[in-house]
Amino acid sequence: MQRTFHWGIIGPGRIARKFASDLRLLPNARLHAVASTDAARARSFADEFGADFAYGRYEDIVGCPGLDAVYVATPHMLHHDCALLCLENGIPVLCEKPFAMNAAQVRRMIDAARHNRVFLMEALWTLFIPGVVKAIELVRQNAIGPLHTIKADFGFKTVYDPNSRLFDPRLGGGSLLDIGIYPALLALDLFGQPAPNDVQATATFTPGGVDESCAFTFRYPGNRLALGHSTVAANTPIEAWLYGSEGAVYLAPRWHHTQQVSLYDYENRDTPKAIFDCAYEGFGYQFEADHVQDCLDAGLTESTRVPLDFSLGLMQTLDRIRELVGLVYPADGE
Repeated sequence: MQRTFHWGIIGPGRIARKFASDLRLLPNARLHAVASTDAARARSFADEFGADFAYGRYEDIVGCPGLDAVYVATPHMLHHDCALLCLENGIPVLCEKPFAMNAAQVRRMIDAARHNRVFLMEALWTLFIPGVVKAIELVRQNAIGPLHTIKADFGFKTVYDPNSRLFDPRLGGGSLLDIGIYPALLALDLFGQPAPNDVQATATFTPGGVDESCAFTFRYPGNRLALGHSTVAANTPIEAWLYGSEGAVYLAPRWHHTQQVSLYDYENRDTPKAIFDCAYEGFGYQFEADHVQDCLDAGLTESTRVPLDFSLGLMQTLDRIRELVGLVYPADGE
C-alpha cells in the first residue's frame, strides 16, 4: 500500500496555489501544512486545500508533526533562508527557482543538505513536463543528428511598477532570474556540464536598476551555441528550437510547459515529420512533486534528474550573465 506524502508550503502565493492544486492529481500526496508571514492568509490557504496546519511564521512549520517535505515558494531573496531553516531541522526541501540569489547562497544550501543528509532539489519543473521530456529524448536518441544550436525565448509585457516584486532589486527582480532562467537551464541540460566555456550577454534596464530585457549566448566546444532571450517589455513567442545536423525539434508555446512537440528533417522543412501530443492535466507541477516523492521513497538525498551540482552550475552561469551586464542585487553583498 502506498504511503501518503504530507507536503508543507512556505509562501502561499500564486505559484504555491498551482502547486497545491496539482498535488490533488497525485493519489499519494496531500497538502498538510502552510506557513506565511500572515496567519490569516495561511489559514485561508490551508482551508482551501484541506491542510491540517497553518502557521503565521515561516519558522513554525519545522515543528509540524508528520511533515514529509516542504515546498519553498517565497520571493527569490527568501529561498536561501527558508531552505536552510528546513534543512537544519531535517526536513526535505523542494525549493522554487531560482534556487537562491547567487552561487554563494546556493553553495551554503548544498553544504547544509549534504552535511545534514537531507534531500534538497531546485524546482525546475520544466525538466519534468512531458513535452519537454519528449523533446530532450528525441535529441538524445539522435533523431536530429548531433545537436548544434538551441534557441529559446520567454517574454511578456507588463507595466513598470517600482513597487512590484518583478521590478524590486531587493527581491531579485528583473527578467533574468524570473524567466531568463528557462532558456539557460535548457541549454545547460542539453549541452551538459560543465557550464559553457564562453558566455556573452547584454541587457536593458528599468529605472529601478533591474533588467527589463536580457539576451545571452553560450558557446560550447564543437561549434555549439545556445541563444536565450528574456524580457518583461514585450510578448514574445515563448518557443524553443533545437537544431541538429539532420533536423530540428520545435517546442510549441509556451515551450517551458509545452503540450506539443514537432520533429522536422531538412528534406522537408515546412512540414513536420512527426507531431507529438503531450497534453497533461493541471498546471504541470505534479510531475516534479512525484519525482521528489520517488527520490524520498528510495532514500536519496538529492535528485537523479536535477542534481545539486546542476543547480550550482546554473546559478554560476546566471551570476556570469549578471556580471557581464552589470546587474547587481543587494543580496550579493551578504
